[in-house]
This record gives sequence, structure tokens and C-alpha cells, in this order.
Amino acid sequence: MRKTTGGSILALACAAALMLAGCGTQTDAGSAAGPGDPDSATTQPLAPTDDAANDAADDDAVGDAAGDGPGDDSPASESDDDSGAYLAYTDGIIERTDGPKALFFHASWCPQCRALDEDLRANGAPDGLTVFQVDYDGRTDLRQRYGVTLQTTIVFVDDDGREISKAVLYDDPSVASLRGAMP
Repeated sequence: MRKTTGGSILALACAAALMLAGCGTQTDAGSAAGPGDPDSATTQPLAPTDDAANDAADDDAVGDAAGDGPGDDSPASESDDDSGAYLAYTDGIIERTDGPKALFFHASWCPQCRALDEDLRANGAPDGLTVFQVDYDGRTDLRQRYGVTLQTTIVFVDDDGREISKAVLYDDPSVASLRGAMP
């Protein structure tokens, strides 16, 4: 009887481990390429470009991705109007983007992050502001650099990426609170 109980516990532990491993794989695969995933939609406008063809490639990449998010009609670095933009963060994009900028530390598993993401997509970034969505889990280097410990943290930066100010929008994840937090 004792051997059966031990075997049952071992089988149960193995089943639980397999179930958890399967959940992790499903989440990772879903977040990497899922059609409804916020990261895949915001990354698409920032298709790989080389620096020599950056201007033309940005025009094409952003223009062809219409409907992926607010501000897709023109690249943030060449905007002719004061409309805001919401884009995925990539290395070097801060320096290539003119005007006020903010980093939005987003985690796909965070309900408040999803709420702010949905509001930014529906209503657009505040006029004149480019908001870069940063993967909270994947960019620990940026979290450490800016002292970010909570999702929905917004870090306003200058053209060189130096912090100007910071706000956590966890309690009110909205474009209105983002606008209110602007320096």
C-alpha cells in the first residue's frame, strides 16, 4: 500500500510538471506570434531596417501596417503633425525619434498593462508624444537602468535616453493618466 501511494504521488508530480511545462510553452508560443498579442502587433511596424535606408523603410513599414495601432500613418521621427505614436521599443529607437518620448514597461500577463495598451491603441498616444512599449520581462537591462520595479511604469526620456521623470499608472492605466503624468 505504501508503494502504491508513493507511485501515485510520483505520477501526480510528473503530471503536474508536464502540465506546467505545457502552459509555459503555450504562453511563450502564443506571445511570440499570436494574432491578438499586443507585442506582435506593435513590433510589426518596426520591421528590420538598416540605418542607410531607415527613412524610406520606416515610411513603408509603418504605412503598410495601418490598423496595427495609433500613429501608424507616419513614423515618429518624421511626423509632420502633432499626433502621438505608439510603437514597440527597439535598441537605438530613442535616438532616432524626435520629440517627447516615453517608455511603457508592459507585461502581457498584467491586466493593467493590457488595459493601458488597449487604451493607447483605441485612443492614441497623447499629442506630440511617442510611447514605446518595452517588454517588462524581457528587458531587464532597461528595468535596471531606469529603476523600474512595477509594470505600467512610464519613464519619460530625453533624446539621449536619460530619464526626465517617471510615473506608475497601475491604479489608473489610461491615456488620460499618461497625459497627466507628462513633464
